[in-house]
Amino acid sequence: MAKKLKITQTRSIIDRPVRQKRTIKALGLGRPNYSKMHNDTPQIRGMVKKVAHLVKMEEIED
Repeated sequence: MAKKLKITQTRSIIDRPVRQKRTIKALGLGRPNYSKMHNDTPQIRGMVKKVAHLVKMEEIED
């Protein structure tokens, strides 16, 4: 079974550095309380780690 990650943006990207804004966009987010499902890969986990103060991550079993 492949794990999935549910990533929910919890805070706004206003007044954040450009790199953090681009990471949020690359995760498919853009506004607070938006959620997106991603496969559990090292690349996605690294992106989430960079913006951990802006998002919430939940592991979901398929």
